Amino acid sequence: MRFYIILLFLTCGTLYTAKAQMPDTVARQNTTDSVYRKRDSVNSRRFVPKVTKQKIYHPDSTHSPHTAVMRSLYLPGLGQVYNHRWWKVPLIYAGLASFTYYYIINNKDYHDYLAIARFQESGLSIDDPSFDNDPRKKLYQTYGGFPKDAVINVKDGARRNRDLCVLGILGTWGINMIDAYIDAKFQHSYSMDNNFGVKVSAGTINEPVYASNFNTFTPALKLTFILK
Repeated sequence: MRFYIILLFLTCGTLYTAKAQMPDTVARQNTTDSVYRKRDSVNSRRFVPKVTKQKIYHPDSTHSPHTAVMRSLYLPGLGQVYNHRWWKVPLIYAGLASFTYYYIINNKDYHDYLAIARFQESGLSIDDPSFDNDPRKKLYQTYGGFPKDAVINVKDGARRNRDLCVLGILGTWGINMIDAYIDAKFQHSYSMDNNFGVKVSAGTINEPVYASNFNTFTPALKLTFILK
């Protein structure tokens, strides 16, 4: 009887050990984990990186700097009209008109004082019949008695100012061409947006301590450039 009892215990132990070594093929479900997993799946959102869209500029490829500068060469201001810079045209013609006006005045003065200098060198009297039909006879009467050196200095000064006016006209014409080329070049290669601002405000300038005067102050204008 004892033998059968021992044999029964050994058989049960062997079967239990074999069952313990078998793999667990049944997936266990943790109720707590499943609840949190379901909650996370509902509340969480998919991560999407924020992408900043860069501005793309499209330059005016049909705008030709060569065309602008050649138009300004033919007629001042025509290149500015081509570049849509209408406000520059009056400035260009104001400069040309000013230099032309002073050229005419100085050219007239030069020729008048040149004639007076020649009258003084001739040694003739103003009553000579050869001056009866001369349009500058009144000038000879007015300035003929002036010192010769003074008349020559005025003549040379008028000629110098006349030549400077010629240079001014050529310079204005040239600046007009350069300005037209630069504007056209920027329009051809670049584009400007509205992320630029200018702010003007009133203020005062702080004077140094050694030069400060508590009874006066220096007004000023503050110019601020804003780039967004």
